[in-house]
Amino acid sequence: MTITISGTGISRGIAIGRAQRLDDGELEIYEAAVPRELIEDEVARFRRAVRTARQQLKAIRNSIPENTSADITDFIDTHLLMMEDSMLTAAPVELIRHKQYSAEWALKVQRDELARVFDEMDDPYLRTRKDDIDHVVTRIQRILIGEKTATHGDHDDTLHGAIILAHDLTPAETVLLQHQGIAGFVTESGGPLSHTAILARSLGLPAIVGTHTTSHQVRDGETVILDGGRGLLLADIDARTLKEYRRQQREQKKRQTELKRLRNEPAVTADNVPVNLLANVELLEDIRIARLSGADGIGLYRTEFIFMNRDDVPDEEEQLEHYLSLIRTMKGLPVTIRTLDLGADKDCIAADKRSCSNPALGLRAIRLCLSQPELFRPQLRAILRASARGPVQMMIPMLSSASELDQVLAMVEETRRQLSEDGLPFDRNMPVGGMIEVPAAALSAGLFARKLDFLSIGTNDLIQYALAIDRVDDSVTYLYDPLHPGVLKLVRMVIEAGHRHMTPVAMCGEMAGDVRYTRLLLAMGLRQFSVPPTALLEVKDTIRRSHTDTYAKLVKRILDSDDPEQIHATLDALNEL
Repeated sequence: MTITISGTGISRGIAIGRAQRLDDGELEIYEAAVPRELIEDEVARFRRAVRTARQQLKAIRNSIPENTSADITDFIDTHLLMMEDSMLTAAPVELIRHKQYSAEWALKVQRDELARVFDEMDDPYLRTRKDDIDHVVTRIQRILIGEKTATHGDHDDTLHGAIILAHDLTPAETVLLQHQGIAGFVTESGGPLSHTAILARSLGLPAIVGTHTTSHQVRDGETVILDGGRGLLLADIDARTLKEYRRQQREQKKRQTELKRLRNEPAVTADNVPVNLLANVELLEDIRIARLSGADGIGLYRTEFIFMNRDDVPDEEEQLEHYLSLIRTMKGLPVTIRTLDLGADKDCIAADKRSCSNPALGLRAIRLCLSQPELFRPQLRAILRASARGPVQMMIPMLSSASELDQVLAMVEETRRQLSEDGLPFDRNMPVGGMIEVPAAALSAGLFARKLDFLSIGTNDLIQYALAIDRVDDSVTYLYDPLHPGVLKLVRMVIEAGHRHMTPVAMCGEMAGDVRYTRLLLAMGLRQFSVPPTALLEVKDTIRRSHTDTYAKLVKRILDSDDPEQIHATLDALNEL
């Protein structure tokens, strides 16, 4: 009987190959003391392990082909930089010397302290940066206890076509395994926002994370099926199942070839309704895919990545160069730059280190920027200066009140005046918009539509705030439902407010990139979609096959219903038209 193992699909696609387990289970590190006379020997042992780990990463980096995207090698460079950080190298030495800890225990104690800080961060993406700490620490720990890491720079042809099963994979390991020709991977831990997940999508590797138990259910060398779209790993498969998945695999490849033909076709519905189809980007690889997929522009450029994995804050000139590079790459297409969306407990930028009992509702995004104008002003200047070189819009995240918006607009006007005095060029008419991702903002969308040039619905946060769930918490993610009647009412309010005030409304959350909701959103009046680059062609295809003038009755039934089962059934009927 076929064994089905469920997890979170982080990169779509079907892979069929032999299972290859990597011996990388969680390490058990126990408290141990070192005699005082051996303290310096223990310090030297720890430092040797760090040097060896650094050498391994450099070997991995050097083994990657030169034409590999810079964003991919940047992940390895990030881990190399972490090995230079005193928080991971000097702090354990102090614990060895002052508390007589063994090297392994000192490193674990320091890792736990750093993990606590990351756990308090409000932003889901940054909270998962704890994974990077764990990856670096685990590599050093394995050297200390004499184990090999899952990959250590040697090319292994035996992995070609294999589906890797592991407790976890670091970005460095993921890149190296991809170049060794693996077909996909499955990890017991990890989440959809980790660096490894981002890499899997960029590399086009079918992948599943968070299966919790895999190693004891699958035999090394047996043929398995990885279904990244459904988040399933199938083992002990029968001939009928294998035949069916091979058919699906062929269909998917054929489908991808067909979708590529839409690259230069307009995003227009079958009843001639034009749609602006944009891309969400954060990495250079995303921009490349967006261009290849025929995006109409960038609907969301996340600027936090410029600020991360560094001990200083990028100044105005450095930020400007990033934005100008984006503008040049897009060759005249419009670019929407979102201002910094980080939280209060971010060591890279925040001077205020107060802990927050509920960081998701704390000092983050525009709240943080308004509380630290010395952080915000250089970014405003850089974005405005970039607007002189191409069609740029600025978007403000997490607005919740009129007073916040008034402060932002006042700072923008003040920045314009300063740039004029400095004789620096900028577009005085650069549009300023806001993200609607707080339920209170959706409920008062008319206020924001009157004062802003455009709105963009951020469904990821809007849904989690409306439903009071943490979307990265496995125990409650089953409650995350874009079709919840309350969520649909909030979305409808924002779209209708935009229409009343003739203010363009886009959607840049995950809901916009899911073709299950495309026709519903079109029928609700949405005309701007900003989606992940990998979803762009599929959404475009759905748009081009849609007849918005025939959906009114079904959409009214969905919006008027309070019955979840009826809403889902009606949506299925809508998508079958």
